[in-house]
Amino acid sequence: MASFIHQTAVVDAGAIIGEGTKVWHFVHVRGGATIGNNCIIGKSSYIDEGAVIGNRVKIQNFVSVYKGVTIEDDVFVGPSVNFTNDVYPRAFIWNEERLSKTTVKTGASIGANATIISGILIGEYAMVGAGSVVTKNIPAYALVVGNPAKFHCFVCMCGKKLGKEKKEYVCDCGKKVDLR
Repeated sequence: MASFIHQTAVVDAGAIIGEGTKVWHFVHVRGGATIGNNCIIGKSSYIDEGAVIGNRVKIQNFVSVYKGVTIEDDVFVGPSVNFTNDVYPRAFIWNEERLSKTTVKTGASIGANATIISGILIGEYAMVGAGSVVTKNIPAYALVVGNPAKFHCFVCMCGKKLGKEKKEYVCDCGKKVDLR
């Protein structure tokens, strides 16, 4: 299946867009960015050079993914999420040494209007609540909310809440989640 790039999108030379991926209105994908197969890149999003996006990722409208950010497979990024890449930003100083890398692991979900401070690892199937500001690493299957984002509970792959202890759970959906 071929990729689809809307006529108003700007995809610079050197960008890699995977098969079946849809790049919608007014998106800008910089050269050197990599987007996997079967992704959706929503309206007015920006994908910087060096950003890496896995397969089956859904990026909603108005998302900024900057250099140094890696988003693994099956991740959901809600509307107006912003990733940063410099812990100490100054307009008059920029070089590669200031770049701080962020990774969003497989299956994670990030709610609308969240801000992800650079240098963060968001674990597998973790969830970030809408409007949260993530300043610390998030463990796998954890739900975090607030500013700054704090641990609320663990969640299943399906998104349902499990509990607050690191133990084995069986979700209502039938999935077993072992957090030990």
